[in-house]
Amino acid sequence: MAGVADAPGTLSAGPLLDVQDLHLDFGGIKAVDGLSFSAHDGDILSVIGPNGAGKTSAFNCITGFYKPTGGKVLVEGNDITGARPSAIAARGVSRTFQNLRLFGELTVLDNVRAGMHMRMKQNAFDALLHTPRFRRSERQATEEANHWLDFVGLRGDRGGPARNLPYGEQRRVEIARALALGPRLLLLDEPAAGLNHGEKLELLDLLRRISALGTALVLIEHDMGLVMQVSRRIVVLNFGKQIADGTPEEVRRNPAVLEAYLGKDEESHADETEVPHD
Repeated sequence: MAGVADAPGTLSAGPLLDVQDLHLDFGGIKAVDGLSFSAHDGDILSVIGPNGAGKTSAFNCITGFYKPTGGKVLVEGNDITGARPSAIAARGVSRTFQNLRLFGELTVLDNVRAGMHMRMKQNAFDALLHTPRFRRSERQATEEANHWLDFVGLRGDRGGPARNLPYGEQRRVEIARALALGPRLLLLDEPAAGLNHGEKLELLDLLRRISALGTALVLIEHDMGLVMQVSRRIVVLNFGKQIADGTPEEVRRNPAVLEAYLGKDEESHADETEVPHD
């Protein structure tokens, strides 16, 4: 489609995201306690762990919603630790949330168009007078919104309120809005939550197609079947601490991971047990 970029930009040689010894304390509670990992262009990396392990807290530190108490977050070598969410988004970092954050009363198209506001070439003067630049910008935004809704496979009405869509379709809209920012790095917090089996298979395909654009994907996900199929690497947290970082096969048979998921009574059976699949 003319005017719509299918790839997020020029690929970099070094890590796109580099998390170094990240810490986040809430009083005496260590929500994140020494997390380190990196992601490159096109990577699909999953962050897993039991409930309360610190996964979403880590995402919030990376995207500026929390200020870390220690460590660094680098994007393309630039230190973004503690920067405002808008400044981090301007670096090409986009995300979705565990709980949907769509504008329910706005149309589906307008929800996705909202993801482009940082890239739209217009100002208040243009909007007030409906200048030619404003009209061109609006046409381009609508074209791009439709492009990304096509890309994620939305089937529902694009001109109606987003709240009227089924839950699985709203998930697609949220991902389309995140992609509309044109991110180099996309963080997805439990994208498979609430989806049925068929929708999860479609999500699996979508994640692979996003990766093929060169966008790095970092997921928080509890569906271990999906994690094991789509991830190139997996980082495991437990009580804020990083206990594993490796390929799906390495993580599947890691004794520390098995203990975190199954408890100490299962440790003696680690050689014949795998991380459970949802």
